[in-house]
Amino acid sequence: MFFLGLSSGLSSGLRSGLRCGWPVWLLIAITACSSGGDDGNSNGGGNGGSGPSLPAAGNFVTFETGQVRPLAMSPDGNSLYAVNTPNSTLEIYSITDTGLQYNTTVPVGLEPVAVATLNNGFNNQVWVVNHLSDSISVVDVSVTPPRVVRTLLVGDEPRDIVFAGNGNQFAFITTAHRGQNGPDDNPINAQLTTPGAGRADVWVFNTADTGATLGGDPLTVISLFGDTPRALTVSPDGNTVYAAVFFSGNQTTAIGENLLSKPTPLANVLGVPQPDTGLILKYNGANWADGTGSATDTSGQFWDDLVNLFLPDYDVFEIDASVNPPVARPTARYSGVGTVLYNMVTNPQTGVIYVSNTDALNHVRFEGPGNAASTVRGHFAESRITVIDSTQAEPQILPRHLNKHINYAAFPGSADDRAAALANPVDMAIDSNGETLYVAAFGSQKIGVFSTAELENDNFIPDASSHVLLTAGGPSGVVLDETRGRLYVLTRFDNGLSVVNTASNQEISHLTLFNPEPAHVVNGRRFLYDATLTSSRGDSSCALCHVFGDFDGLAWDLGNPDEVVVSNPNPFATVTVGNITVRLRPTDPPPVFHPMKGPMSTQSLRGLAGNGPMHWRGDRVGASAQPGESIELGAFKDFNVAFPGLLGSESELAAADIQAYAEFALEIRYPPNPIRALDNSLTTVQAQGKNTYLNQLTTGMNGLTDIPLLTCNDCHVLNELEGHFGTSGLSSVEGPDISQQFKIPHLRNMYQKVGKFGVSGKFAPDVLPMGDQIRGFGFMHDGAMDTLDNFLSGTVFVFDGNPTTNELKRGQVVDFVMAMDSELAPIVGQQVTLTAASGTDVHARIDLLRARAQVTTPRRECDLIVKGVLDGVPRGALMGADGSYQMDRANDVITDAGLRALVNQNNQTLTFTCVPPGSGRWMGLDRDSDGVFDGDEGS
Repeated sequence: MFFLGLSSGLSSGLRSGLRCGWPVWLLIAITACSSGGDDGNSNGGGNGGSGPSLPAAGNFVTFETGQVRPLAMSPDGNSLYAVNTPNSTLEIYSITDTGLQYNTTVPVGLEPVAVATLNNGFNNQVWVVNHLSDSISVVDVSVTPPRVVRTLLVGDEPRDIVFAGNGNQFAFITTAHRGQNGPDDNPINAQLTTPGAGRADVWVFNTADTGATLGGDPLTVISLFGDTPRALTVSPDGNTVYAAVFFSGNQTTAIGENLLSKPTPLANVLGVPQPDTGLILKYNGANWADGTGSATDTSGQFWDDLVNLFLPDYDVFEIDASVNPPVARPTARYSGVGTVLYNMVTNPQTGVIYVSNTDALNHVRFEGPGNAASTVRGHFAESRITVIDSTQAEPQILPRHLNKHINYAAFPGSADDRAAALANPVDMAIDSNGETLYVAAFGSQKIGVFSTAELENDNFIPDASSHVLLTAGGPSGVVLDETRGRLYVLTRFDNGLSVVNTASNQEISHLTLFNPEPAHVVNGRRFLYDATLTSSRGDSSCALCHVFGDFDGLAWDLGNPDEVVVSNPNPFATVTVGNITVRLRPTDPPPVFHPMKGPMSTQSLRGLAGNGPMHWRGDRVGASAQPGESIELGAFKDFNVAFPGLLGSESELAAADIQAYAEFALEIRYPPNPIRALDNSLTTVQAQGKNTYLNQLTTGMNGLTDIPLLTCNDCHVLNELEGHFGTSGLSSVEGPDISQQFKIPHLRNMYQKVGKFGVSGKFAPDVLPMGDQIRGFGFMHDGAMDTLDNFLSGTVFVFDGNPTTNELKRGQVVDFVMAMDSELAPIVGQQVTLTAASGTDVHARIDLLRARAQVTTPRRECDLIVKGVLDGVPRGALMGADGSYQMDRANDVITDAGLRALVNQNNQTLTFTCVPPGSGRWMGLDRDSDGVFDGDEGS
């Protein structure tokens, strides 16, 4: 699979080894530790004693990771580097006058998302950012074949990389402020309970000397006051690096339900009063205001009185790369750029920055036709390029709406609207004169072409004639080849590459990379992103909120006053008290779904399979399930009403299309929890919290005895084997303090929601001002709850009769929930590169990877694969149950000691990676791309 067209070595005997050209030293090393069998027909699974017992094969794991900078061109313009995200490889193409010619493939880490070339006088390298592996693969492209020579370990979910400083002496990498791989090989202190902590980290390495320890030695890690960074760009002189926050927000927040005096309507079309709900407010530069723009409620009270935090909304930060080590410029940060920031590029002539982003209108209430109220139907987020001109005495922030031609008062949109629209702008490229900007519109199957002068002056006219139409959707990366007058585009929907003639603005060729994804994943993906397909105006898609299948960090009030109240048929959790089974629902009116549900924070599309009805209230009940289909498949298909009601399509998707979309969505998985230790152990505090969570009655007070009825686990079920990570998929009665009944939510992504400190409504313990915060939305259905500790302080929870001990145990439960297990063990994705110079720390990490790969109870944690170039030939291996390795040729088996010893010859390197259980065969052994290791891979 990995090295098509290349021969493979390490054959099963001395005679065949000499025929393949292997040196005697390597043949001795291999044959001395290989098991018997000489028929050449082994399948590598241990039949006939010919190899170790290999892990069973499994399905492809879909993470739906968003690519950031997936393409790069070599400094000499002769090579194109493309990350193959689903295949966990770097693809290298030769650029010729006639097009692109495949060269070779280099295995890197899991879910590579960005690539950058380095030529600093010391090295000729390509650095690849591996999102799921929390690593950087340093690839030496000066040798044949190219190979990984160093793996740097960084914080959680790295996304982008640039080189800057004098002679590109520094590498800058964006990561989330959490993770098991911190500086000095210690886990990062994620500060999950610390108000006002920055959660956007930029790691900086010396490119000439990355350090000798396990994961490299960063010069510094710069923490910025934002939530999860993504894009980077560099000033023309190389002395300034700009870092953008991914989910930067838009100065909106939620205040909790407490019989607020909200603007009308307060009842649905039939006059049924809405439940007590919270409200979303937006800061207008002077005050907090509701969706009508009013700074006061209907009684005249200022909304400011109910908000005890402030959102400075720092979007883009400056880092000084002219000093060693680089530092953030404390006052050089820019607000008002956008809500979700995707990419940045700098004008090489003027230094002006262009930021691709979307801006959310979540302060506007309701979806649907808008007969009785406001509506965001077909206009809930705008796709923009924001111009940052910091060259002026007073820096200017100039948002440019790419679809300003659309008349949002008219519904539905027209064919002309769709033709001129650009949705979800991501990567960009700019010419050397700084005059033309190319924008990859991920949701439009187009490249937008802009005059930078017109963009800056906002006098451009959206026009289909200025777009480059592509043969495949999901353009995620663009690289400009000015010498040849071409643009290279990575198209994620088909995992392909398009070549565009920039003189005619036409695609002239297209090719596809190898893609291991199942057909139903490929076929269903476009329905998440394709705005042309899913909205009448061509600018709206599900992905504008469910960003790359996850969430946007916001809450939305997507009720519909024009709808009616319906019954809630979902099953509720039960508990046994003595010998009586009590159904946890009230005796007064049965639960219903009121259409005016109030604010609800965006939920992820990850991990939906096996977890019951969908939405916070479970109001997608699975009614669309056909005989033999799961509730979850039916529940996802129930979302079809959102296409006309929210996205502004003229109709729902066709039955076959929503089926394809649902089958794709149910494949998306959560990554491993970055708070949990790599050996899957818990700290003492976390273990104490787990014991309380599983075994102590803490919840649901019995009104007669004031004795709790439930453990946390009775509702928030943790059962890894059944795929439950904090939920059983049932609903629960929320008690007197919450006006609606909700489905019990899972808990495996709580660490993603940290950053709001300051709460309002019924659950506010105080009204002390909390100062600047990085998020406006936190926990619970509406995002109004700031911390889990405050949530667990509610009257429905009692951890101990002693107030001091109660607080202690509550904090322990919070620590455990933050480390809640996920669908994959923490070790999945982790990797390390072994060289002759590696120290004991590297060998210790390999020992850890091996140990976790041998865990089978209560579930398998990972498969361990090894990749490298041995004596000029790319090789792969998979560890078997006995700890030996099956090489990628039948009957070639080597011990752990023998494999590690191979790096002592010819400066060879080996990279060990833990991959999802069941993925080891196709990732480690199968190079025929057929999913089956049959022993003749690459021959």
